[in-house]
Amino acid sequence: MPFASRVLAHSTATARALGLAALFGTGLPALAAPAQATVENLTKPTRCAEEDNVSFTLSGAGVRRFQVEALQPSYLGSIQKDITAPDFSNCNFDGGAHPTDPAHRFTPRTEVLHDGPQWRIVGMVLPTFWRPNQVPVRIGNGAPVTGIHLLQVFAKRGGEVREALVLYPADGYWRIKPLPEARFGDGVYGSSFLMGPVEQDGRPVVNIASIAITPQPLSINLRFANGSGAAVEVAEISRMRTALDVTLDRPHTGTAPFAVLRSMYVTPDNADMSEVAWKTTRFTPTRTLPLPAVTTLRAADVRFGRSAPSRHNTSAPDIRFSDFDTSGRR
Repeated sequence: MPFASRVLAHSTATARALGLAALFGTGLPALAAPAQATVENLTKPTRCAEEDNVSFTLSGAGVRRFQVEALQPSYLGSIQKDITAPDFSNCNFDGGAHPTDPAHRFTPRTEVLHDGPQWRIVGMVLPTFWRPNQVPVRIGNGAPVTGIHLLQVFAKRGGEVREALVLYPADGYWRIKPLPEARFGDGVYGSSFLMGPVEQDGRPVVNIASIAITPQPLSINLRFANGSGAAVEVAEISRMRTALDVTLDRPHTGTAPFAVLRSMYVTPDNADMSEVAWKTTRFTPTRTLPLPAVTTLRAADVRFGRSAPSRHNTSAPDIRFSDFDTSGRR
């Protein structure tokens, strides 16, 4: 449906619902107005291209629903070579754990947790991890598996199996990417993000108590250590985007963020994201600023990305947060 038709249909349906509610009283639930998020830039400068120095927090009283997307960068069609090699120049570590992180040791293993017609879900226990948390992960009606540091979701499309989503249960970090163009192999991740009750433990974390995954349709249900929860539905995995629909089981309250975008920025041409594009409402024009120029803004839609190629993770996707809403219904 064309954009103008969608707007007209939405407006007509809204007016009809409001008219019926006025006529028949409380027979229909109240319609929730779209919400805004307060986006704050807490980025610190660095010269190390392998350090997450970028932090954008998203907060907003009453927010219960939002969407997170990984979108192909606008310049993707103009590049032929994807630069994915790590760059540890100007870093005080060289491929190992960050020197300030604890190093809890584990017996490494890799386990296929689900292998169906659409999805392969793999769990990995790493030899070392910076947090000791042991989070049980259940697939469908299966027995819970504890100790997984990295959950990988692979999409099966056209005879190919491509990774599109990863989640670190022990600290709550997510990464998502669209299915890559054929010339880029498996593609690369860039920015990561957190969703849920964000806390500080040396860096931002979300403490997850348990994870339950339903393979069909694919959804990831989280219980957090503070007793709240979230349902994360995988709305789409395609070459255009990977999209997650997130519903918190209770409205966001307080000043702590409900999501944090984490990334790397050294210079505009050496960054996993270098600019912020946002709308204050769904229908206002998009504004764009370079990362260093952003302080605090109010957004109904915000995209963290790049408009010029970077020499670091060149094909890595932009990350967009949108559809903030105070209703628990979709």
